Amino acid sequence: MDGRTEIEKSPARTVETCDVLIIGAGISGIGAAYHLTQQCPSTRFVILEAQESFGGTWRTHRFPGIRSDSDLYTFGYRFKPWIGPPIATADRILAYMGEVIAENDLGGHIRYRHAVSTASWSSESNRWTVTCRRGDTGEAVAFTAKFLWMCQGYYNHAEGYMPTWPGMERFGGPIIHPQNWPEDLDYRGKEVVVIGSGATAATIIPAMAPDCRHITMLQRSPTYFHASPNTIPLADELRRLEIKEAWIHEIVRQKILHDDAAFERRTFDEPEIVKAELLGVIRAHLGEDYDVDTHFTPRYRPWRQRLAVIPEGDLLKAIRAGKASVVTDEIDSFTETGIILRSGRELAADIVVAATGLTLCVFGDIEFVVDGKPLDFADTVGFHGMMFTGVPNMAWVFGYIRSSWTLRADLISDFVCRLLNHMKDEGYEKVVPKLRSEDAAMRVGPWVEPENFNANYILRSLHLLPKCGDKPEWQHSHDYWIDKDRLPAIEVSHSALIYS
Repeated sequence: MDGRTEIEKSPARTVETCDVLIIGAGISGIGAAYHLTQQCPSTRFVILEAQESFGGTWRTHRFPGIRSDSDLYTFGYRFKPWIGPPIATADRILAYMGEVIAENDLGGHIRYRHAVSTASWSSESNRWTVTCRRGDTGEAVAFTAKFLWMCQGYYNHAEGYMPTWPGMERFGGPIIHPQNWPEDLDYRGKEVVVIGSGATAATIIPAMAPDCRHITMLQRSPTYFHASPNTIPLADELRRLEIKEAWIHEIVRQKILHDDAAFERRTFDEPEIVKAELLGVIRAHLGEDYDVDTHFTPRYRPWRQRLAVIPEGDLLKAIRAGKASVVTDEIDSFTETGIILRSGRELAADIVVAATGLTLCVFGDIEFVVDGKPLDFADTVGFHGMMFTGVPNMAWVFGYIRSSWTLRADLISDFVCRLLNHMKDEGYEKVVPKLRSEDAAMRVGPWVEPENFNANYILRSLHLLPKCGDKPEWQHSHDYWIDKDRLPAIEVSHSALIYS
C-alpha cells in the first residue's frame, strides 16, 4: 500500500462545482434543499442520491404494509401541512415528498444514481471533492463544493442486520430480510415465521396475516407496543370548522409534541405506571386469558428502546383472530422445514422473515480524507451533534430516536443556513469546530448513553460514532425540547467555531 487515496490514484472527471453539496434525497436532504432555497437563495447546491429516485427509506423498503412509525404531523416538514392519517403508508409519504420537490423546483438540483464513495477536503482550495459512481453508466465522476451537508441517514439501505443461526443452509424455503423483499414472493396459504418484534415485524405481520395460512412472531424478548386509533380528533374537528390547513398542521403538531414530551417524562418519573397503562391496552385487545406477562412485558423500562406503533391495534387484532401468534423463545437451529427453539419446540415454516434490524452506516460508509489524512469520526467530538472537531465545512443530520427524525433535521437546517450566510457576509472560506483550552478536562463519552437508549442497532456500532462531551455545545441531546431552544440560540461566532 502506498498510502494514497483512491481519489489520488485515479482521479474522476469533475462534472459540477457548487457551493453546497447535499448527500441524500430522503426526508432530510429534501428538507435541507428547501431551507437553502428559502434562507440562502443565491446558494448553488446539488443533491447526490444513489437511488433512482427520491424517498430514501420510503423507496428502498418495500415489504408488505410499509408505513411510518412516527406521526406525519411531526415527521412531515413544518413548512408543508400534512393532510391525512397520522401514521401513513410509504406511497403517501413519497407523494408528500414529491409535492415538496415540485412546489419548490428542487428536481433540477438532484443527481440520481450517484453513489458516493469518497470525500476529500483540501485546505489549499477550501473545497470538498466528492467522488461518485454513476449507476446508469458506471462512470466515476467528481463534484466539488465549499460545504458538505450529510443527509444520507444513519443505516445501510442495501443490507439490514442479518444474524447467522445453525442450519440456515438446510432450510428449504426463503429466509428474507425486509430490506431485500422479493417482489415476486408468494406467501398465500403459507406458514410464515417473522423473527423479531420491533416496528418492522409489527407492520409486516398484520399486512401478511390475511393471506397466510398462519404467521408467527418469534421474539427473543418482548417489545413495548403503543396501540391507538390512527386518527387525530382535534385535526378532524378543526377541518370541520374550516380552519386553514397550515394552522391545523401547526396546532396539531404542537399538541402532539407536548403530549409526547409529557409521556416521555412519565416514562422516567413513573415508569411502572406507564408500563401498566401500555400493557392494559394489550390486555384489552387480547383478553385477560392471554399470557401478556410472557409475550408483551419487556425487561426494560418504557422508552429505553423505541415504542413500536400499531395503529388501530392491527397486530393485536390479527392475534385475536387466530391468524397470527407470538412465541417468546430463542433459536437453537434451523431444519429443512422450520426452526428448533431452545425449549425444544419446533416451529414449522415455509418462509422465514428476519426482521432483525438495521445495520448502522456511519456517514454513508464514505471514505473521508482531510488534507490527505484518513478521517475516523470516532476520533472526533460533535459540536451540538452536527459538526465535528477537525472536520471543516461539514454538517451531519442525525435526527431524533424517540421523536420524529425530521424535527431535528429542520432545526439543523436553520443553523446551517445561518452559518452559510455568516460565512458569506464575513468573507470566510472555512469553519471548523475545535476543542478549546477550557475543554481540556471535559468528560467525553459515547454518542448515545446506553442507559438512556439501548437499541441493539445503536449499541452494535457505538464504537464507530463520534463522541459527545459534558458541556452543552459538545452534547447531542437527542431531546427536541432541549434542542428547540438550544439550537436556534447557537451563536455562529461561537468560540468553538474557528473561521478563516
